[in-house]
Amino acid sequence: MTWRKSSYSGEQGECVEVRLGGLSQIRDSKDRAGGTLSVTTRSWDAFVARVGARKPPGRPHDGPVASAQRF
Repeated sequence: MTWRKSSYSGEQGECVEVRLGGLSQIRDSKDRAGGTLSVTTRSWDAFVARVGARKPPGRPHDGPVASAQRF
């Protein structure tokens, strides 16, 4: 599995990275050795759907913020 960074991440990498699979993992891109949060794919999909339904402050809304396809 490959770590992927959000398309909303700044140039300095100030975001999180995700590795999608049977058990998806999330980590801080500034502290990669600091550990990971593991969640089921079902939980990740529910999180993405919930976040994608909201308009981020100060950004145009162009659909889901992150998905397995866009991320």
